[in-house]
Amino acid sequence: MSTFFRKGATALISGGASGVGFAMAQLCRKHGMHVALVDYNTSNLQAAHKALDSINTNSDLKTETYQLDVGDLSAWKSILPKFQSTFPSLDLLMLNAGTSVKPTTKQPYEDVEYFHKTLNTNMYGVINGLSVFLPLLQQSASSGSSKGTHGIIITGSKQGITNPPGAANPAYNMSKSAIKTLAEHLAHDLRTESSPSYTPSISVHLLIPGWTFTGLSGNSGPTPTDETLAKKNEGAWLPGQVAEYAERKIGEGKFYIVCPDGDVDEALDMARMEWAIGDVVQGRSALSRWDGEFAEGAAGGIKRRAEELRK
Repeated sequence: MSTFFRKGATALISGGASGVGFAMAQLCRKHGMHVALVDYNTSNLQAAHKALDSINTNSDLKTETYQLDVGDLSAWKSILPKFQSTFPSLDLLMLNAGTSVKPTTKQPYEDVEYFHKTLNTNMYGVINGLSVFLPLLQQSASSGSSKGTHGIIITGSKQGITNPPGAANPAYNMSKSAIKTLAEHLAHDLRTESSPSYTPSISVHLLIPGWTFTGLSGNSGPTPTDETLAKKNEGAWLPGQVAEYAERKIGEGKFYIVCPDGDVDEALDMARMEWAIGDVVQGRSALSRWDGEFAEGAAGGIKRRAEELRK
């Protein structure tokens, strides 16, 4: 059971000035935690800092913001001494920053820059954050012996598992698939005694949001306004709902945190994921769910399997 959501602990959150990252920052502050936010958007960082300070007026709680491009390793390294001079420890590292870049060519495979931009944020943003701050987290956790006293949350995506096609999706899906693999290895290595990374008091969690109203869908600030809420589709969850669901599942010790939303329940998610891996196991065509040969059968098969799981 997780204990890193606790009074006096410190959280560092990338992509922390809006969306799910900021919702998690609000959750941490409500638990009486110090919070450090990493984000590229300066105005959002300023607004997020002000909003966090209004949640808990305890003068002992610290809020710091760092403006940087998470794809820049040197920028990560530059904030480490600043962080260490401000905070006594690091208890929760959330690597959440993400982007969705559209290719500039008709065929995305001709646009190398499209892949670079996406992977620099979605994949290397996580790798860079781990390379600089994992040692500090391990140092902070060295005195703990119980699992979950410290934590890492990495934000993935269902698209990294079900892999839906689309002109803008190859790089995004690829990046989130890579993050899933990285998080799985990290979780294994930190809990395995024979691993040089062995730190049993750190628990790792892969947060896989459902349809969420974030900056990628029109909610660009730290908190939604009446104007932005008017753009929200009824089926999409608010970032705060994702944060609350994540806290509950982390408390249950879950590694994979697959969030439902207003349109898709847990059973349908599981059925879709089972179909995706079935392409490999059963030798179907790649992405058969959207293939003319299999599409009709996929729709029916997924529906039946979801109904079975709901029983």
